[in-house]
Amino acid sequence: MTLKLTSTSFADGGAIPEQHTCEGDEISPQLAWSGAPPGTKSFALIVDDPDAPDPAAPRMTWVHWVLYDIPADVAEIVEDADPADVPKGCRDGLNDWGRSGYGGPCPPVGRHRYFHKLYALDTLLGDLKYPKKAQLEKAMKGHVLAEAVLMGTYQKKR
Repeated sequence: MTLKLTSTSFADGGAIPEQHTCEGDEISPQLAWSGAPPGTKSFALIVDDPDAPDPAAPRMTWVHWVLYDIPADVAEIVEDADPADVPKGCRDGLNDWGRSGYGGPCPPVGRHRYFHKLYALDTLLGDLKYPKKAQLEKAMKGHVLAEAVLMGTYQKKR
C-alpha cells in the first residue's frame, strides 16, 4: 500500500478555494491520508510554495505550515484546524511569517503551486522548539518511511 494524501477542500492539481487563502478566511484545508507503511510512529506535514514571489522568476520557497509528531493513529486534519483542533500530541513549527499554524496562500503575482507534503516517520521527533522547515527536514533525515504530496494552485483575484 502506498501513502496517499487527499483533501475534500481541493483536488490534486486543482485550485485551492478562496476560503483557505488571504483573500478569504484563511482557514486550513481538510487533509486525510491512508496507506501508512508498517513501522510508522508519527507523521510530519510541510506546506510550501516554490513559486515565490513570481512563478515566472521564482527566487525562494515560501513555507505556509509546519506540523510534526502527528500521532501514527491519526489519518486526518480537519478543515479550519486551529491549535485546539489539531490532533493531540501534534507539535507546531514556524511558517515563513514567523508564526505557528497555517498561513494561507497569498501570492503577490501569478498562479502559484502549493505543495502539501506528508511524511511517515519511524520515530517521534520530540520537542524541536518550533522548528522552521529546514530544521524539521534535518531532524527527519534517516526517519522517512514514505512521502505523499498533494498540490493545489492559487492566483489572487484582487
